[in-house]
Amino acid sequence: MTSSQLYFRLLRYVTPYWFAFLVSILGLVLVAATEPALPALMKPMLDQTFVERDQLWVKLIPVLIIFLFLVRGIASYIGSVASSWVGNKVVTDLRAAMFRKLMVLPTQYYDDHPSGNLISKITFDVAQVTTAATSVVTIVIKDSLSIIGLLGYLFYLNWKLTLIALIMTPIIIVIVRVFSVRLRKMSRETQRAMGDITQVLDEAVDCHKVVKVFGGQDYETTRFVTQANRVRQFTMKQASAAAANVPIVQMVASVALAVIVYLAARHSDHTSVGSFVSFIVAMLMLTAPLKRLTGVNEHLQRGLAAAESVFELLDQEAERDHGTFQLARAKGEVRFEKINFSYPYSSRPALTDIDLIIRPGEMIALVGVSGSGKTTLVNLLPRFYHPTSGKIYLDGQELESLTLESLRKNIALVSQDVALFNDTVAANIAYGALGAVSESEVIDAALAAHALEFIREMPQGLQTLVGENGVRLSGGQRQRLAIARALLKNAPLLILDEATSALDSESERHIQAALETLLIGRTNIVIAHRMSTVEKADRIIVLDQGRVVESGSHGELLAQNGRYAKLFHLQFNLGGSDRGKVVATE
Repeated sequence: MTSSQLYFRLLRYVTPYWFAFLVSILGLVLVAATEPALPALMKPMLDQTFVERDQLWVKLIPVLIIFLFLVRGIASYIGSVASSWVGNKVVTDLRAAMFRKLMVLPTQYYDDHPSGNLISKITFDVAQVTTAATSVVTIVIKDSLSIIGLLGYLFYLNWKLTLIALIMTPIIIVIVRVFSVRLRKMSRETQRAMGDITQVLDEAVDCHKVVKVFGGQDYETTRFVTQANRVRQFTMKQASAAAANVPIVQMVASVALAVIVYLAARHSDHTSVGSFVSFIVAMLMLTAPLKRLTGVNEHLQRGLAAAESVFELLDQEAERDHGTFQLARAKGEVRFEKINFSYPYSSRPALTDIDLIIRPGEMIALVGVSGSGKTTLVNLLPRFYHPTSGKIYLDGQELESLTLESLRKNIALVSQDVALFNDTVAANIAYGALGAVSESEVIDAALAAHALEFIREMPQGLQTLVGENGVRLSGGQRQRLAIARALLKNAPLLILDEATSALDSESERHIQAALETLLIGRTNIVIAHRMSTVEKADRIIVLDQGRVVESGSHGELLAQNGRYAKLFHLQFNLGGSDRGKVVATE
């Protein structure tokens, strides 16, 4: 988009608040309209009061001065407050729109964009839009009217001298244009650098334990300082361009003013002292709005650069959701037909020619070495990713024909990377669409997931805050809450991706007993490394380099003495706490 297209698109967010914006403009217009009144008062104040000693003017001038500044003060306050209100509403609306967009972006977008950069867009970039959206408009209107009013008064006093002042206009336009390009470029670079610094900070906070154990403090500090210096460098270049812009314009104006003063002094016989002082005061008052008009270019370019970043996010395509079929409660039959999938950043296919049928109520265990494609395969079911080729069916309906909402209502997922929110235990179990369930249902789910035992020991029970990503809980406790959340959803299709990996044997025994009852009537796809889970599966699917190489029950696969048997014996012979595990970590 061109700068004008970008700016008009930004102004569309101001439209819902047109009345408040109009109030701000009217207030500032009133301030601008009274701008020539002050130099106009100088003429009678000097000529009538000090020279002619007119008693009426002696009494009237102080009253007029007080009244003038009272009107200007009230109008300025109303205009400024209304403008700030509109600006903050626009920023809030943009942030809400950006967050809503984040909620529907495809998983691939998150893979390609560091979280720090996304956070920076919503926290830093959008804040730069405020002045461009509202303040720039009000400043331009107010100061343009002030300049027009002052120039009109100057023409009234002496049109010849005023024409001399206008000679500086084309020179100022050229100066402003040159600095505009520089300011926009530096604003873009500053925003990118802010995204990088946020990313470094986010990683250092999230990985603080690794940083401490592996002595990475100096390394992370160096990374942070390097990025902080990049921000400083671009900010200083931006400040340098902005700082040079105003004095150069003022220097041009001062030359015109000097010439005017010289010529006015040469012809002082034709003008009164009051008229001359009034003219000079009006000329000097021109410099303030002129300075703001040239200085507003900095805010405008910074705001437009920020708007580019904001609209870049808002213009991203949401998750593909062209399906129209509303699936009720699914029976749970899943069919993969000739599925191939490749990640954009990988040269090797993640999945190749996957043909697999999962019957309703069947429990399937996916087994394979790291990178064999297990997690990738289950991520295709909720349409986190889309197959490069091939089709997936749920109850005979192609996945792409289903609405995302109805598809995901039928799926519960417990990932190896447990996601908890800085909220209460109850809110984490009854999360999102489950928020309307009763407390007794939450307790039942916690009990089934063997979580109620430790929840009751917490200071506030279900209302205890778990901290950021469940930092106040142990790994096993976090996973049990995630399992309770999945159980509460009661979906016909359940995906367990290493769901019991952080549980001790006693907790796992209770959960397995609960799952044996709760999984009846559901289709279950399990990625697990414990034999207690794998052995109970109706069928075990062995993946290797994205291909299905074996399929059968635990006993059948051991009898084949193939890939599964090798994985089993490898782990079985390790002994200790690892005895009885199958390598299946993705």
